[in-house]
Parts: sequence; structure tokens; C-alpha cells
Amino acid sequence: MKLGELKSAGHLPTLIAAFLYFDFSFMVWTMLGPLATEISASLAKHGYILDANQKATLLAIPILGGAILRIVLGFLVDNIGPKKTAIIAQSIVIASLFYTYFRGESITYYELLAVAFGLGFAGASFAVALPQAGQWYPPRLQGLVLGLAGAGNIGVVIDYIFAPKIAELWGWPTVFLVGGILSTIILATYIILAKDAPPSVYQPRKKRLSDYLKLLKDRDTWWFSLFYAVSFGGFVGFANYMKVYLMDVYKDEMAQIGLQLLHEPNVQVVAGYFGALCIFAGAMLRPVGGAIADKMGGVKSLYIFFGGVAVLATLNTLLVNNFYIAILILFLIMAFLGMANGAVFQLVPQRFGKDMGIMTGIVGCAGGLGGTVLVKTLGWSKAAFNSYSVGFFIFAALAALAIVGLSMVKTRWRTTWGVHAGGKI
Repeated sequence: MKLGELKSAGHLPTLIAAFLYFDFSFMVWTMLGPLATEISASLAKHGYILDANQKATLLAIPILGGAILRIVLGFLVDNIGPKKTAIIAQSIVIASLFYTYFRGESITYYELLAVAFGLGFAGASFAVALPQAGQWYPPRLQGLVLGLAGAGNIGVVIDYIFAPKIAELWGWPTVFLVGGILSTIILATYIILAKDAPPSVYQPRKKRLSDYLKLLKDRDTWWFSLFYAVSFGGFVGFANYMKVYLMDVYKDEMAQIGLQLLHEPNVQVVAGYFGALCIFAGAMLRPVGGAIADKMGGVKSLYIFFGGVAVLATLNTLLVNNFYIAILILFLIMAFLGMANGAVFQLVPQRFGKDMGIMTGIVGCAGGLGGTVLVKTLGWSKAAFNSYSVGFFIFAALAALAIVGLSMVKTRWRTTWGVHAGGKI
């Protein structure tokens, strides 16, 4: 695939703008994850000690907010256009970031929950960036294009690399200041580069609530929602909870590695590095998953990706006690989840091309809800059993359920809408 083909077949500046918008929005959306332990320590100094369930709730609220708001933004995309929708959402995110910085370490847990919901607007950018990029391109390039736009997931890697170090040097509120400044710059860049597709390329039909209800009556909507709840829900859930998990289970090992190999005495920073390594795989391989799905078909590729996740999550539950093996397994799980994200959205525009705004919102919402459930499940597992094994086992079972679902729909898909889809399914 040559870059020139992307330029000639669509609008490259908009694709770049969509990537940047989603990349930095994703960074902001998942900002609490790599700062969770620092924020918990700060709240403890003021007499508010968080238990495992409260930590999970704080990390789950941005994901839940993003899930709900994806429906809202998806509706706005089809009615006022992607660009106006993005400007409104990003303005709310920027206000939330600066509010947190100015409140500083005196902010309360309940204020943080409100801020966390405000950050959900950043997560909902998915329902804006993907349709805006996809509207410019033909079906044969949808897997690659939406994979590239969705590769904005790399933003969470940036979080894990830099946020703990900034927090160590200048305090965790400074991370929100940096995020606010960068988000403002990205918004300005987006306003300059991004363009909504003209009627000659894409003719959106303004949607009503009844259109959502109509799609919700379509069983394929629910199947795609299940698949994305596992793939993206798994990715964003693990991404948000990664540092808490590593600090709870492997703190001593990371402290030793930090001193001996990385010459980094702060275990919080070391945990950020290892978290970034694992999340990097999923973020970077999303477009690869889309490209694989373009070549071999979305259904066949999802069999491979979900199967890998189910096996690896089960192994982590039953056999893994070694830190390095655990990191390798987490790396591979995130890689498979990232590729599965790209594969799911190779299929969605082929099935629901005329309703991409709504479907991106609905399916994206399901992904966010899946991430919310995963984070809360991990928190519950830790609180109830002082172990994460049950949480990993439940997620492995959900990946296996997705494989069963694929087996139930693949023949019908290939013999009905797949015949006229324009791409491999």
C-alpha cells in the first residue's frame, strides 16, 4: 500500500488530522491509568484511602463516559458533521484538564470522578475520527484507513512513558497541565487540516433517534457490539488498569529491575515503562489487523486474534508466576486485541456503510462498556480473592464466547451482505 494511493483515493490531511485528534484524545482519555497509584497516594495524604473497588471505579468512569458519549457524538456527527462535533467535544476535554491542574492535590475523590467523566469526551473522539476519515475512502481501503485513524491508541503509550516521570518531577497535577496545553495545540491543528467529506464523496443523511432504534433491532449490530466489547474493551480496560495490576503483583520485581538494569529508582516510573511496552503492541498493530482483514477476511482474522487472546489469558491465569513471562503474555494479549480492533472495523463499514456515524457510536459504546466491565472485574477479583486470576479467566471466557459468535454468523454474513460488500469478510 503506497501513501500516494491513500492521497489519491481520499483526503490525506483529514486522515492525518483524524489520527492526531484521536491519538491525543486517547492519551487524555487514559491519563488516569498511569497516574492511579500517584493519585491514590496523594488522596491518602489527605485522609482518603482508596480500596481496590474505588480505584477500579475511578479508572472505569472515563471508559464508561466515553462509551455513553460515543452514542451522543455519533449522533452529532451525522447531524452537524464530524468537524463541529470534534470542536465541541475537545473544548470540554480541555476545560476538564485545566480544572484539574488548578485544583491540584487538594482535589477530592468525587471531583476526580466528575473530571473522569469529562475525560470521557476524549474517549468518545473515536465516534468522530473514524467516520470522518472513513467517509473519504472506498470500501477496499476501509480496513487500512480506519486502522490508521484508530492507531491513535498509541496515545496511551505516551501516557505510560511520560506521565509517571512528570509526576515524579513536578507532581501529578502537572500532567494535566501538559495535557491541556497539548490538547489545545492539537485542536488548532485539527481545525486547520480536517475537512468533512463533500456531498460528491459522501452524502450523510441526518439521523433521528428512530434510526438508532432501527439499527438496534438488527441482530448484526449486537454481534459487532459483542466483538468490539471484547477487542477494544479488552484493550482499553487492560490499558487503564495495567499500572495498578503491575504494581500490585510485580512491584518487588520491577523495583529490582529498575535499580539493576534501568538505573531508575522510582518503581512507579518503571511500571510505566513496562506498561507502555505492553500497550505499544496493541496500539501499533491495529492498522496491521485491518490490513490482514482486508487480505484474508475479517471473520477469519478474528478467529485467530480472539483465539490467541483466549489461550494467553488462560495461561496467565493458570501458569504464570514469572515477571518476564507475564510481560510477554500481556504484550501478546494486547497485540492480538489491537489487531482484532482493526479487523472488526474492516467489517463494520462493509455491513453498515450508510450508517457509519451511528454504528461507530453504537459499536464504540459497546467497546467502552466492555472496558468498563473489565476494569471493574479486575478490581472485584482483587478485592474478593486478593488475586487477579478470576478476572483474567472471565476475560478468557468472553474471548471464547466471541469465537462461538463468529461461528454462528460467518455463513449468513458471507452469503447475504458479504456478497455485495466490496471487500473480504
